[in-house]
Amino acid sequence: MNKYLYSFNCDSTERELCTLESRYIFNKEEKNKLLFSDIKVDPSSSAFIKNRLDIISYSEDYPTLLNEIEKEYIRVEGFKIEYLVVYGDATEYTDRLNKLRDIGYRIEGVHDYYNPTITYALCCYEDIWYFGVSVKNNIAWHKHKQKPCSFSNSIGVNVAKALVNIAAKANKEKMILDACCGVGTIMLEACFAGNNIEGCDINGKTCKNARKNLSHFNYTANVYHSDIKDISKRYEAAIIDLPYNLFTNATDTDILHIIESTAEITDRLVIVSTSDITKVISSTGFRISDHCSVSKNRKGNFARKIWVCEKN
Repeated sequence: MNKYLYSFNCDSTERELCTLESRYIFNKEEKNKLLFSDIKVDPSSSAFIKNRLDIISYSEDYPTLLNEIEKEYIRVEGFKIEYLVVYGDATEYTDRLNKLRDIGYRIEGVHDYYNPTITYALCCYEDIWYFGVSVKNNIAWHKHKQKPCSFSNSIGVNVAKALVNIAAKANKEKMILDACCGVGTIMLEACFAGNNIEGCDINGKTCKNARKNLSHFNYTANVYHSDIKDISKRYEAAIIDLPYNLFTNATDTDILHIIESTAEITDRLVIVSTSDITKVISSTGFRISDHCSVSKNRKGNFARKIWVCEKN
């Protein structure tokens, strides 16, 4: 039995991105907004993981589950119990409350609904009852939306968090480069999640703003004011949020230069683009291993493409 049950939530415009991210964190896709795994991930490292249930007991038979919980001899002060409603569970509200009360009688200690020291949860999925410790996405990363320096065309926080997870493949030890870091939107999410990241940008003012944003949230990471071709250090992965011609003076030659130069210092690229750059990627000796689209709104009249690339 897997150790963890994750629940997901995402907007329809980011459905593909949520699926792509889960493939690189868990090596599998979520189903019915749920995913079982032995991989332990902090829900707050993703914008799409709503909750993690650290499974203690499970059973197809609810009375058997109660007996299993009783055998755990749980003794804790200030606990709370919640009922997680997941796909396909038709349990009535009154019955849910009764079941939570049943479990509460089998835990020794005083409960605290408002300031719990630990939160337990019960859920039923595909006729199996699960009980465990509930760990929620604390959404503390929302504070990054109020960063001191911003740029109207920056990618959203949700996308930034997913890019970090896709690049790192849930490995915090990997050193990542944000090759066109701008004001540091991606770097903020990497630092929050505990990833190793550095950034560079050819624009000096932009680099200064990225450093200011990082410092504002007490994060430490190197930001290099440099053309990417002058970076000689090697990285295990690089993220490239390409400049968009509509808002910058970047030419096709500039974009080719950025991708080719970054390809020299890593074997893995995650590229964000508003146009089809498959031919450019192929010319660098990389192959596209995965991709998805992210729409800015439900009308889909503006979409970013995300390309995951590996060296041939």
